[in-house]
Amino acid sequence: MSVVTTDDEVRAERVSDLLRRLATYDAVVVAFSGGADSALLLAAAVRALGRDRVTAATAVSPSLPAAELDAATAFARGLGVRHLTPRTDEMSRDGYRANGGDRCYFCKAELLDTLTPLAAERGAVVVTGTNADDAVAGFRPGIRAAAQRGAQTPLRDAGLTKQQVRDTSREWGLPTWDKPAAACLSSRIAYGLAISPARLARVERAEARVRARLLQAGHRVTDLRVRDLGAGRARIEVSPALVGFLVGESGLLPEFEAVEVRAFRSGSMNEALAGIAVGASGESD
Repeated sequence: MSVVTTDDEVRAERVSDLLRRLATYDAVVVAFSGGADSALLLAAAVRALGRDRVTAATAVSPSLPAAELDAATAFARGLGVRHLTPRTDEMSRDGYRANGGDRCYFCKAELLDTLTPLAAERGAVVVTGTNADDAVAGFRPGIRAAAQRGAQTPLRDAGLTKQQVRDTSREWGLPTWDKPAAACLSSRIAYGLAISPARLARVERAEARVRARLLQAGHRVTDLRVRDLGAGRARIEVSPALVGFLVGESGLLPEFEAVEVRAFRSGSMNEALAGIAVGASGESD
């Protein structure tokens, strides 16, 4: 008689495998963005190793929205773990500023080159929130940069998918279980446009203004991006139900000359990669 294994049983076994893998380390530094994946990884590390052997590290730079840093700080504090906020300098890397299709490689290289010495000081290894879906997602230069620098990927190695990460996070009572993806601010800049602190700050302010207007009108905001398309053009992407409302909100982004509104699509900026000879898809959302 064949044995039927339920989805929950598969997930439970993978979570057990995750905890076993984490328990083999003396200590870990979790590359903690505050998103669902790295949040579950951080919580799992605490379960496997205890608070004293776990450090969360959130890189601070112009590409990190201030709201994301605040949320990451609150989450780490809730777990009672040490939370480092080292500054990274992606802008010093020509490949990052150039904003080609491999931009994420240079960003992740900067992150790992910053975290690896911090981990060594603590006798720890760096672990990232790469999940099993990421491993089969095609062209992912950031994952390649992390692997080249020895970062470990316990979620991926245990076979945990994005949905399993969310289901486990909900089961554990983590507030990030349904948190929408929140890619770095550089993902809002069309490929080929030079990245600068001013450009990143502009899209951060623009998103904050759109979010505030939606909340003021009583709308729930989940997916929201303001994309800088260059030449004074921008595109607001929101949940489909909110498109009509924003179309009627003229003058919301005075810093741009032309603004269009569309339904949010994760990875929409990657469509331009067809004209960049590095691959067919990227890591931005």
